[in-house]
Amino acid sequence: VCKRMDLVCQRMLNQGFLKVERYHNLCQKQVKAQLPRRESERRNHSLARHADILAAVETRLSLLNMTFMKYVDSNLCCFIPGKVIDEIYRVLRYVNSTRAPQRAHEVLQELRDISSMAMEYFDEKIVPILKRKMPGSDVSGRLIGTAPVPGPSAALTTMQLFSKQNPSRQEVTKLQQQVKANGSGLTALKREISELRIKVQEQQKQLQDQDQKLLEQTQIIGEQNARLAELERKLREVMESTVGNSSGSGSNEQSPRKRRKAVESTDCPRKSKRLRNRK
Repeated sequence: VCKRMDLVCQRMLNQGFLKVERYHNLCQKQVKAQLPRRESERRNHSLARHADILAAVETRLSLLNMTFMKYVDSNLCCFIPGKVIDEIYRVLRYVNSTRAPQRAHEVLQELRDISSMAMEYFDEKIVPILKRKMPGSDVSGRLIGTAPVPGPSAALTTMQLFSKQNPSRQEVTKLQQQVKANGSGLTALKREISELRIKVQEQQKQLQDQDQKLLEQTQIIGEQNARLAELERKLREVMESTVGNSSGSGSNEQSPRKRRKAVESTDCPRKSKRLRNRK
């Protein structure tokens, strides 16, 4: 690769990571300015998902910063995963362009996958090579390269230096191995902690959505119960009105019959008297 082309590409990658951090900060400030101050009101706000996605992107940027920028600042390498920068730009533009985005785990799935793969590959394959280039890592070579003092005891001094350097070299290598193991363990723990935090945030968001749905369903059930009670009341009124009408008509039908019987009962003694008089 042409050295000048290599330097230009490295500079563009480094500047790209810094620019995407600034763009993320700008987007986050704009969203936070529109959100209410109370946490309870933020959960039901229309920009709640925007804030969750931007918070998850912030954790990813902090992980990438801890992994790469120490070596970038030492001029040992550049910010290698350019595809991660493109994916972060895609997520941020999606958040800015949509009013109702999808959930955070759906939007950030690709970003998590490629960023975690890039960090793992960098820690396993590239960091051991870069640590050899770091200043202060080749202490034993410097000790070997020291010039002996001229004189009759020069051979003895060189022998003493070689004899003393062997244990120091072993100790240095052991320390370097321990530092590497501790560093890799720390990075893995930080990564796991950040992923667990993101999962906890997503679960909390899901629980909040479920609570909101339960509240809506309880409201709908209450409205339906009120409608049923109103319908039952109207049905009772209709039944009572029909029963009253039927009872009134029955009494009217029975009244002429009673009158006929009363007339017949009054006519009976008169007929009997007439018959007696005829006899």
